[in-house]
Amino acid sequence: MPIRLLLLGVGAALSLLTVLIARAERGFSMAFTTPHGLIALLGAGWTLLIVAFALGSRPSGRRAGILLFIAAYAWFLPEWDNPGTTSSVAFSLGLAFNAACPAVVGHLALAYPGGRLGSWPARVLVVGGYAITVGVQGVGAAAYFRPQAHGCPQCPRNWWALADAPASAQSIASLGVQAGTVWLSTLIAFLAWRLLTSSPAARRSTGLPTLCTLGYVTAAAVSYVRSLDRGFLGFDARDGQLWLMQAGALSLLAAAALADLFRIRLRRRELTRVVIDIGAAATPGRLRDAIAERLDDPDLQIAYPVGVDHRHIDASGSPIAWPPQPGRATTTLRLSDAPLAILIHRPGLLDDPVAVDELVSGIHMALEHERLHAESQAQLADLRASGARIITAGDEERRRLERDLHDGAQQRLVGLALGLRLLRIRTTTPAPHLDHAEAELEQAISDLRGVARGLYPVLLKEAGLAVALEALGHTRDLRIQDAPSARYPDVLESTVYLMVARMSENRTTTVGIDERNRQLITSVTVIGEMPSLADLTDRITTLEGALTTHTEHGSTQATLQLPLPCPGHSAVANS
Repeated sequence: MPIRLLLLGVGAALSLLTVLIARAERGFSMAFTTPHGLIALLGAGWTLLIVAFALGSRPSGRRAGILLFIAAYAWFLPEWDNPGTTSSVAFSLGLAFNAACPAVVGHLALAYPGGRLGSWPARVLVVGGYAITVGVQGVGAAAYFRPQAHGCPQCPRNWWALADAPASAQSIASLGVQAGTVWLSTLIAFLAWRLLTSSPAARRSTGLPTLCTLGYVTAAAVSYVRSLDRGFLGFDARDGQLWLMQAGALSLLAAAALADLFRIRLRRRELTRVVIDIGAAATPGRLRDAIAERLDDPDLQIAYPVGVDHRHIDASGSPIAWPPQPGRATTTLRLSDAPLAILIHRPGLLDDPVAVDELVSGIHMALEHERLHAESQAQLADLRASGARIITAGDEERRRLERDLHDGAQQRLVGLALGLRLLRIRTTTPAPHLDHAEAELEQAISDLRGVARGLYPVLLKEAGLAVALEALGHTRDLRIQDAPSARYPDVLESTVYLMVARMSENRTTTVGIDERNRQLITSVTVIGEMPSLADLTDRITTLEGALTTHTEHGSTQATLQLPLPCPGHSAVANS
């Protein structure tokens, strides 16, 4: 605030001093030789000062505000090379900066709204503008001009004068007008090209100020073109009209910057509402919904990059396809150069850097909170996926052992049993030792088959859960009330089978299996004591399932709920 007040005070002092200097010799003042010129002089200058003061109230507008202050100063200074002034310092400043205003306004337009020049052509134009208007037309021409030697004994001293060389001063001034014409034409072409090729969002932010600047520099360029023949900036009635047009364009430029400031403040209020809405309903995805509503992009997504593999996830930790689909743009939201999130939106929505900064300043805390929540959900999902892979690998290993026992040891034992049977048939005398050996071998085969079925029943993989349970019921007191014939992922079928096999061992058991609300629900009731299922609990938890038990009147009912993957598919075939 003190700096803005100081700059405003300097501007007020300059405006008052300008009026006093112009009144001293009205014939040399554009403000007093042009109809309504004084109103135009003070109106344009004070409009720039007031808007510069307002624009400096936000951090992102301070640089642009300073340029507006300087533009106001440069607008007043051309009146200071008036012979009526009594100050040689003021007179010298008027000579040096009498043509500087177009350079300052061009600088403002090229750097708006952040106050920084974003490309090397813009930097070249700004440096060229100051070099021509101040270096050549101002100090360069004044270096060879002593007004006392040209019939102006009352003129103050020119502090820039190195020698009295009217021809050199005229040549330098003429060179300045020619170079200024080329520079202004280039500036007009560059501003028009940038306006036409910018995105819709950038045009909404900088379009109106750029159009006002084009009006101002076009009027200045016409004045330069009219001055090419005479070699110096003119001072006739037509030049006065062009000067009034410049004053009007500067006032419109200030008004456009003020309107942009109001637009930014309205947007900040909208972002504040976003934060309030999020606080009222802080659920995953609410931030996305709020931003999408405020930016009017219902398909907007927020992606959070996580992990060394640079995956992208949403607020719930679910993966997001990357790169985005064609026709969608991305904007990285950063806080102190640290990336918070990436917005996926329609092209042109956030091309304005100021809009991005305002968005981050309004919601960065909510973004950070949601990012941490998303990362924790993704890590939890990774742990569950890792556990599921371990369970699947264990099932595959049991299946391999079952196959090895069936195709290896069991086949050998069966072959040996056939050999003993053939040997006993050929023996004419009783052979109790062969009978005993054959009985032991058959018992070994039976035990081996039991071990193989306990490792992993082959029917479970080949025919499904319903058939495997039916086969299990042939070896124990197991009644199956309902079992769907649909196939489910291997890990789910094996989990249900292991639970039923464990509970039905040496007990009367009733089983019912159903699918409801994307859940595979298994209800197992046993008569007698409930067996221990501690080793299955971790397996069920890893699969995001739930196991509940209820004991009443000597029977225990266990209910297993396992979530089904792939929404929209009621049954998932085994892989």
